[in-house]
Amino acid sequence: MSKSRGMSVPSEKPTILVTGGAGYIGSHAVLALQQAGYQVVVLDNLVYGHRDIVEKVLQVELVVGDTNDRALLDRLFADHAIAAVMHFAAYTYVGESVTQPEKYYRNNVVGTLTLLEAMVAASIKQFVFSSTCATYGVPTIVPIPENHSQNPINPYGITKLMVEKILADFDKAYDFKSVSFRYFNAAGADPQGRLGEDHQPETHLIPLVLMAALGKLESIAIFGTDYPTPDGTCIRDYIHVTDLAQAHVLGLEYLLKGGQSDVFNLGNGSGFSVKEVIETARQVTEKNIVAVEHDRRPGDPPALVGSGEKARTMLGWSPEYADLHKILIHAWQWHQKRHG
Repeated sequence: MSKSRGMSVPSEKPTILVTGGAGYIGSHAVLALQQAGYQVVVLDNLVYGHRDIVEKVLQVELVVGDTNDRALLDRLFADHAIAAVMHFAAYTYVGESVTQPEKYYRNNVVGTLTLLEAMVAASIKQFVFSSTCATYGVPTIVPIPENHSQNPINPYGITKLMVEKILADFDKAYDFKSVSFRYFNAAGADPQGRLGEDHQPETHLIPLVLMAALGKLESIAIFGTDYPTPDGTCIRDYIHVTDLAQAHVLGLEYLLKGGQSDVFNLGNGSGFSVKEVIETARQVTEKNIVAVEHDRRPGDPPALVGSGEKARTMLGWSPEYADLHKILIHAWQWHQKRHG
């Protein structure tokens, strides 16, 4: 797709480095930045990211490399006039973080610390961080507010909380300003079908349901039907990935205007159960999606729903696609195109 069709807007706005910009949420953030008039450079090691998305769809510069590579970071910051960094480069598989914690601490914590050190050395002090609701652990209040206690129950959540604490210390020591977004279940795809979710392996409910609709999976698993919820299945807060990306642009602009370091939930304040997601997918795809009930998985809270009120009030964030039906329509368009 050519840039003349709205992918990039000529602008005097600064250049933003997006780490993990070849991944699901990162690529949507790159698109949102382009639409807002920013220039973008992507840094991605392509372990999970997709080169074709960056080079053919987004058409921005891709630097293939790792946030643990300090020499590469120093060269990148010397060669580009980077004003701020959006950081999505993290491993995010909760189960894997339990069985391979060293991989998660090395990438998510040490890699981020290396990036922050290089930024401070280059006098770049605005940072938008992709955190997670997993820092809260099992919630005692739903919807979850930002001042909820943080007691993560897996190494993935711990790594994100550690980075939040590092950022607070960097603010005190170096006047380094950051916005951390704790978000819930990213879902959906670019409404125009340019980008979407494509993980290997895939663990998220909505793409798995849609893969079953495409006939790529025989059935979809429901883990637990005896939770204290209306239909007995887990409830999760699904946020359209385009709305997430827009929040990151708002967070960036808040920092560029001199905003202080802060943390924000990105949630719709309401959730949908596993059975509701599957039934809505049946309606959207018009396919008979087979669901098989299993026992609960250890560590799955009954409900994870976030309050996004602070982001709405302070950043002017206004989610456009909070409706589950719309989320699934956009995801289905993408999956048919990518995997059909």
